[in-house]
Amino acid sequence: VRPQYHNHLKRVGESISGTPKMSRHQNGEEYRNPTEVKKSQIVMPCHANHRQELSVGELLKWMDSTACLSAERHAGCPCVTVSVDDIHFEHTIGVGQVVNIKAKVNRAFNTSMEVGIVVSCEDLFSDTHWSVCRAVATFVSQRTTGGKVQLRPLVPCTQAEQVEHSLAAERRRMRLVHADIMKDLLANRVQEAEKAVPAERTRVESVELVLPTHANHQVNTFGGQIMAWMENVATIAASRLCNAHPTLQSIDMFHFRGPSHVGDRLVLKAIVNNAFKNSMEVGVCAEAYQGEEPLRHINSAFMTFEIRDQEGKPCTLPRIRPEPLEGMRRYQEAIARNKIRLDRKYIISCKQTEVPLSVPWDLSNQVYLSYNNVSALKMLAARNNWLLNSEKNKVSLYTLEQKQVLSFKVETEVDIPAERAFMLLSDLSKRVEWDPNYERCELILRVNDDDFLYPDQGGKVQDFILLASRRPPCDSGDPYVIALRSVTLPTHPPTEGYNRGEVFVENCF
Repeated sequence: VRPQYHNHLKRVGESISGTPKMSRHQNGEEYRNPTEVKKSQIVMPCHANHRQELSVGELLKWMDSTACLSAERHAGCPCVTVSVDDIHFEHTIGVGQVVNIKAKVNRAFNTSMEVGIVVSCEDLFSDTHWSVCRAVATFVSQRTTGGKVQLRPLVPCTQAEQVEHSLAAERRRMRLVHADIMKDLLANRVQEAEKAVPAERTRVESVELVLPTHANHQVNTFGGQIMAWMENVATIAASRLCNAHPTLQSIDMFHFRGPSHVGDRLVLKAIVNNAFKNSMEVGVCAEAYQGEEPLRHINSAFMTFEIRDQEGKPCTLPRIRPEPLEGMRRYQEAIARNKIRLDRKYIISCKQTEVPLSVPWDLSNQVYLSYNNVSALKMLAARNNWLLNSEKNKVSLYTLEQKQVLSFKVETEVDIPAERAFMLLSDLSKRVEWDPNYERCELILRVNDDDFLYPDQGGKVQDFILLASRRPPCDSGDPYVIALRSVTLPTHPPTEGYNRGEVFVENCF
């Protein structure tokens, strides 16, 4: 439902999977996002580690500077990095290969903007290309006199940009509640292993002097440079656990808590918080000071490493024995973050066709299930290969067949305010008032103001457990969204004598 007085879902005109179609202006020229910035760099030996692979720290610097230039194109003034979402590195890059980085602003909010970053690699001799990683960073613009700048809205021009623009609001929502998930997981205490490596053995501390070459045009230390220094001490800490060279697999979402300037002494501390079967979490902290002033907390990050054998397979790691007090807190929090990491990878990172339809719901993964629920609906609606099957009484029925999934889309218009239609459709407990084929549907759990769990018991015992995620418009031009998907709850097992059904996405716009 668009924020107008009708209920209408427009047919989309561009696929967002695979290679997107290039839009053209009316004069025939190819359209290019005005905020898009590209960087290509040949990996030289000075950029590489001991394995002759591009150092992740160098890559992070390149990614940050490219994204910053994109943000400044939209803002028209200097910008600084506020946060970076999770980064999962799919492949490594060798010496002599070319790194291609593309960044563009997905959406501008009041004072912050989301920048999407895509990193790929090419081999000049074999003419092959492959994906390395994707990232999302948040930037704010600042006046030279201080204070944040009110940003102008970004108008998406292609269907792919419209989808990213819409998903940016959902990712922002997920960022804001990310920290709250930890509270529900820390109650589960796990006993440490008896024969374990003392955590203090992995402790690393290093000091860096911030020089003009490390700073941007605002004399602030590049966020990418800070991340590179943090990656360096984290790699040393991971190496000390098992006396081997580690491989960085991912970096968790993190926020810059304050700026660093030229002349700062940057104190970097790292320690292995916990080790699991084939991976370890390293916590890194960056603090700054000048002269006799107290330390200023700049950033904290959590990085996941693996140790691989000669065949490239992950090795089994020794267990860690945490330090008392703060060490035990970090140990327990690492367990919670690992649970979140697995949920996130299971629900968000996989392709939609690889995720089981009914995923178990619990407090640790509910925010990711909700994000997947809404994003899957928006991406499905944006596909351009829907086929019109029938039109009758101003109702159009479209179908889309992909692999073993058959999807349906229904378009119609109703002469009522969009907000009223949204409230009627999003509250399943009131569906009996307007759907004669529905008997009852009582609320199981109100997760928050936008997500609800219902048992779907229509005319027959269908025995669904539905997660209903509703999203009012975040800004003018945004659609009303209601997304439903089936989940499982241990408190509501399948009814005896019935096979539980599954619903992937039921959409209402």
